[in-house]
Amino acid sequence: MVISSSAETTTRAARGLRGPTAAAVVALAFLITMLGATLPTPLYPIYEQELGFGGVMVTLIFAAYAVGVIAALLLFGRLSDQVGRRAVLLPGLALSAISSAVFLIPDTIPTLFVGRVLSGLSAGIFTAAATAALVDLAPEGRQARYSLLAACVNMLGLGLGPVIAGALAQYAPAPLYLPYAVHIVMVLLVGALTWSVAEPIEIPEGPVSWRLQTVSVPPEVRGVFVRAAIAGFAGFAVLGLFTAVSPTFLTQVLHVENHLVGGLVVFTLLGASTVGQIASSRLGLRPALLLGCAALVVGVLGVGAAIVLTSLPLLVVGATVAGVGQGMSFRAGLGAVNAGTPPERRSEVASSFFLVLYVGISLPVIGEGLASAAFGLVVSGAVFAGIVAMLGAIAFVSLLRQQPVDA
Repeated sequence: MVISSSAETTTRAARGLRGPTAAAVVALAFLITMLGATLPTPLYPIYEQELGFGGVMVTLIFAAYAVGVIAALLLFGRLSDQVGRRAVLLPGLALSAISSAVFLIPDTIPTLFVGRVLSGLSAGIFTAAATAALVDLAPEGRQARYSLLAACVNMLGLGLGPVIAGALAQYAPAPLYLPYAVHIVMVLLVGALTWSVAEPIEIPEGPVSWRLQTVSVPPEVRGVFVRAAIAGFAGFAVLGLFTAVSPTFLTQVLHVENHLVGGLVVFTLLGASTVGQIASSRLGLRPALLLGCAALVVGVLGVGAAIVLTSLPLLVVGATVAGVGQGMSFRAGLGAVNAGTPPERRSEVASSFFLVLYVGISLPVIGEGLASAAFGLVVSGAVFAGIVAMLGAIAFVSLLRQQPVDA
């Protein structure tokens, strides 16, 4: 398939915000897009009561988001390398607003699926392009710091979504509508700012070829990519397991009905991920990956124990430790992959990396949902926590056996 480039659009995009100001706008747009992706998380117990479905349907709806992300990465992963970052970021923002608008339609199970798939498409389109754009906008010698910014904004946005939705659902009217309306306003405001950002890369001339994204990695970065992907897969499996289990666990097992508390518990993991990324920024690739994987194993075992013992404090502690480990391994992997990839393939390789991660976030969610229907939430949650901990341990051992690499 061939898409024609527009010289007029390219010329217009060449003018506008640049440097740190442009990076701040892209980071804010990234945060708001990812925030929208997790707005429904503390609202699932309300949807269950309103629409009369159970835990299996919740996990399938959650997995629909991952399907949307994977589809976007497969279809559009390398597109911003050819048409420019800005030309991909703006449609990604538009999809984010549309996904929230779908949730404003009177609730049915099909609209929930459509809204989640559209949200996933938005996040998938935006993640690779925004990550690459922030690295492109970095001053010489500061690419690693801007890559860290991209990783932190990604996780912080995912963490803030449940907090905002939980607070509005608990203390404001229309809990299933107001969070999405607020998000639409945020997207419109940041979209106007993003429109004013100058294109950070030189767009290749001529027609643009479109092909399905594969896990494509240049030979010079392949070794780093494999090590980063192993650890990243384990870390995102923890995210998937926790975000799928914790809202239902809080309401059905611990009988915690406060939606803000539910949002804050999810934020514990994702906020700790942001802290782990920042704290590990002075470590090399190998130490950060090893320490991150070790913390993942300890943390997810704590989450599993909390499920068995029905302990909210232990759940929070386990989530904190697992989040720090996930953040460390995610930061180190993404930074190393970005630093070693040629600029003209940066979006493509970032998409390949996130493709692996979102397979990791979706499989435990679906498996746990199906298992909980057959064996109950406590048993299935504990078993899947053990499986994810084993996956983290395998990643740790495989990294330990690699030749030392510094990045």
